[in-house]
Amino acid sequence: MKTNLLFIGVALTLSSCSLLSGPAQTSVTIIGVNDFHGNILPTSFRVPDPADRTKTQTVQAGGIEAIGGVLAEARKANPNTVFVGVGDMTGASPLISGLLRDEPSIDALTKLGMAVNVVGNHEFDYGFSELQRYQTGGCNSNDAAKACKYNTTFAGAGFTYVAANVVDEKTGKTVLPAYKMVTVGGAKIAFVGAVLKETPTVVTPAGVAGLRFEDEVASINAAIPDIKRNGADAIIALVHQGGASPDAFDIVDCKTLSGSIVDIARKLDSSISAIMTGHTHRGYNCVVPGPNGANRVVIQGDAYGHLLQRLDLTIDTRANKVLALKSSNVVVNAATAPKDAAMTAIVQKAKALTDPLAQQPVGTLGVEQITRAQNPAGESGLGNVIADSQLAATRAADRGGAVIALMNPGGIRADLPVNVPNPDKKVTYGDAFTVQPFGNILSVLTLTGAQLKDVLEQQFDNPAVGQNRILQVSQGFTYTWDNSKPKGEKVSALVLNGTPIDPAANYRVAVNNFLADGGDGFTTFRQGKDLIGGDLDIDAFRAYLQSSTISAPAVGRITRLN
Repeated sequence: MKTNLLFIGVALTLSSCSLLSGPAQTSVTIIGVNDFHGNILPTSFRVPDPADRTKTQTVQAGGIEAIGGVLAEARKANPNTVFVGVGDMTGASPLISGLLRDEPSIDALTKLGMAVNVVGNHEFDYGFSELQRYQTGGCNSNDAAKACKYNTTFAGAGFTYVAANVVDEKTGKTVLPAYKMVTVGGAKIAFVGAVLKETPTVVTPAGVAGLRFEDEVASINAAIPDIKRNGADAIIALVHQGGASPDAFDIVDCKTLSGSIVDIARKLDSSISAIMTGHTHRGYNCVVPGPNGANRVVIQGDAYGHLLQRLDLTIDTRANKVLALKSSNVVVNAATAPKDAAMTAIVQKAKALTDPLAQQPVGTLGVEQITRAQNPAGESGLGNVIADSQLAATRAADRGGAVIALMNPGGIRADLPVNVPNPDKKVTYGDAFTVQPFGNILSVLTLTGAQLKDVLEQQFDNPAVGQNRILQVSQGFTYTWDNSKPKGEKVSALVLNGTPIDPAANYRVAVNNFLADGGDGFTTFRQGKDLIGGDLDIDAFRAYLQSSTISAPAVGRITRLN
């Protein structure tokens, strides 16, 4: 008996030595979605034509049923699969989710097994207290008309919101966890996150009152020592900031990425294996040299669930080291992906609650679709329509007496309607809500002609140097901008109904309350006087669509030189 035990002991000792001398490898799949914006139903998405890559074809992509199917297939192939969010899961959402305060989306993402989501700027659309409700649940919302209508009790998110760079101004402490450690297949994966530091310039100031948004790189790098002390085998950065690439989303290891994320990627700690990004709604799968000079994956998956970011890692858990990493963007083709029955139930429940309003017809267009695509001057047909609708709603003396309306392009969330073909040219309230989902209040304020020019000068190098955020303008107002001129001197030839704008004269200007409060970097609006509020922007838009057959107005209100 003793001899047998001795041999067993020797065998165990040899086995242990063998394990210690060789790597303990595990395979982990990470799947991420960015800029979901409550799109629980699929929408149109253009993909390269496999028969001719110089062309594209339209598919219906995204939606929680198909996302659930793609995740199920991934988990079947590799049970060690983690589902994460890269910000803007909620906010600016279609009516089916937005009318229910995005609770169907949070329920869906929870049931899909999302582990962690870095906050995006839109998670602050309704203020930090509402974000806290999204995390912990309950019905104590700042919009009681929408909260807890999907469920009479709201359990909150089953995933964790993180951000290393959102700080309470009074205490100087972060208001969310910097990272979350997820253990899967014996490996500990740390997901460390940050939202763009410019968040206060792209959300309603009231939504981020009392918060400070610090540098993304410094905040993430400061969390790395603690992550390492806790034994992470791999570190993935979730950064709600992005860029753009001329290469298609399915090109692997592209080297053409530009934008704010590039500088961030170059400076993030070299122990971070990959950077999953969002915000810019662009699909790309690129590499950027890190601080040690080695290329590192920087990936983004378009928006609305059209693409899922995927990382496949081989990890040595003894050495706390990533041995191999492959990246890809996965098209969520709603026509071919298997459907998740639990997600179908969520869609059906949300539709039953919202369809009576969503399906109400609000007008007939003169064309199948009016798009938000901008010409080189920054003007779009849909932008013109929305600006015209806001002027129509505020022109009367008792509604503010506006003579000009200006609309921020970031508030135009979709084409009208979002899906084509649309042979009967009909649009519904749901279509209109998808275009204008924020529920902003129209405001009319007085600006001098000089202040009006100052507002237009703030369009350039906004939100970053070399980028422009061109306001959409109402009928009767025109101006010219010269791209070769220095900042502050680009705008000229401001004309209203054939008469040049007088710098000393006063003009009543209609904007939404987001702009009136200085949102999107248009701080000059805060100088406006005699501010009055009015209708919701969606109500003005609906009334305008009902007033006549609307086609895309001819562009030409904005002229660009050079």
